[in-house]
Amino acid sequence: MSGDPLLLKVAAQRDLLLAGKLSACELMALALQRIDRLNPALNAIVHCDAEGGMALARLADARIRTGASRPLEGLPITIKDAFDVAGMPSTGGSPTLRERVPAIDAIAVRRLRDAGAIIIGKSNVPVFSGDFQAFNPLHGMTSNPWNTAFSSGGSSGGAAVAVATGMTSFELGSDQGSSVRWPAATNGVHGLKTSWGLVSSWGIIPPPPEKRTERNVDLVVVGPLARHAEDLDLLLPLLSGPRDWTAAGPRLAPPRRIEPKGLRVALWLDEPFAPVDRSVADGVRHAAALLAGEGAVVSGTARPGFRFEEAYEIFALLNHWIVGYGLPAKIRDKIAGRASAFAPGDLSHAALQARGMRMTPGLYQEIDFRRKRLFRQWSAFFSQWDVVLCPPAPVSALRHDHDPNIMARTLDVNGEALPYLNFLHWAALAAGGNLPAAVAPAGLTTEGMPRGVQIIGPFMEDRTPIAVSAMLERLQGGFRPPPLVEGL
Repeated sequence: MSGDPLLLKVAAQRDLLLAGKLSACELMALALQRIDRLNPALNAIVHCDAEGGMALARLADARIRTGASRPLEGLPITIKDAFDVAGMPSTGGSPTLRERVPAIDAIAVRRLRDAGAIIIGKSNVPVFSGDFQAFNPLHGMTSNPWNTAFSSGGSSGGAAVAVATGMTSFELGSDQGSSVRWPAATNGVHGLKTSWGLVSSWGIIPPPPEKRTERNVDLVVVGPLARHAEDLDLLLPLLSGPRDWTAAGPRLAPPRRIEPKGLRVALWLDEPFAPVDRSVADGVRHAAALLAGEGAVVSGTARPGFRFEEAYEIFALLNHWIVGYGLPAKIRDKIAGRASAFAPGDLSHAALQARGMRMTPGLYQEIDFRRKRLFRQWSAFFSQWDVVLCPPAPVSALRHDHDPNIMARTLDVNGEALPYLNFLHWAALAAGGNLPAAVAPAGLTTEGMPRGVQIIGPFMEDRTPIAVSAMLERLQGGFRPPPLVEGL
């Protein structure tokens, strides 16, 4: 056995266990040692049950010896603290939920547990997953393993760091406004925002536990983060399915292509409404050039039949409505009361926030009508094109910025200070369209920080963006661990 077993593909870790070359107890011990060594500097893991993990590893070894192993038997994993995990603190990063320990798992967590994965801890998030950096008053901030002066991203920031450093075999994230995609990009790992409804989102925060609904909340999806694209493909069918975790998920469509030759790629980059920093644009162009060099058909002008602003407005109104649903009524009503101060068609963040939180049945019906038209336009577009390559966010890795007034924060985009909530721009295309979107690494910036490319695919064809992620991984030479891990 060569190399670091904690950085292997999920299937390779599993094969080592099944072949008896490594026991589940040994793998667990290695993961716990990695957490002990790296987590004090990174603060990615906010709860760790070492004793419980080792006890379950012994049971996993027994199952493997008797030939009763399951698909993920004995693999140690952490879970984003947005998810309920039975018997573990599940706070959503909120001090008000400090003492909360649920009795049952979130549905996606239960599916992983039933597949044999061993949950050893929880990873850090912003309060109620409501920021693009993982920090909160309860657990503090998570730092980037490539450079601790930088944020890990959010909201699945602790999850992405745990994956990048080998503290977990893989992670489970949630995504409403790029909460899987942005941290994947800024930590140099792969992430998948699944098609809406493919994976049950019951059991996550937000919404607050007392406001959960039977139906998946609009926009909110659950998806994996991993070091290798192949891992996403392995995990997706295990996660997919309805709230009844004993029921099988839908049959997943095969990827349209598994090699670049003939792949039809729309490059969506030069968008005046959503400017991106050169560091990001260079990474997206680099990814497109790699695919084109291997025979993909790449167009920089192919677009669906709608304006970017239209897609963004629909998404933003729904996003702010969902955020407002979880807020105390007094705060929500105060923000909603500002809506009349903005002119119709104002697409500023403050205007969209106020309008979204003032959601009425009539406005929701109007948005739903417009959104269904958007779905049809996306469907027509994907009859001609296989994927869209675009930025995951307007900037690459961000230095820590914890100004409590999120509206006062800014992003440096090519030397210009732009609103912090511009993070939502490139999240909107896939999220508002209910579409799957993978993020793959796309090299490093001049500061030596990871950058990523977002790959949007057709609805319920999640394996197509995963396949393109795998193509890019092969063309770039595979997973590259952060310096903190390379030095071990």
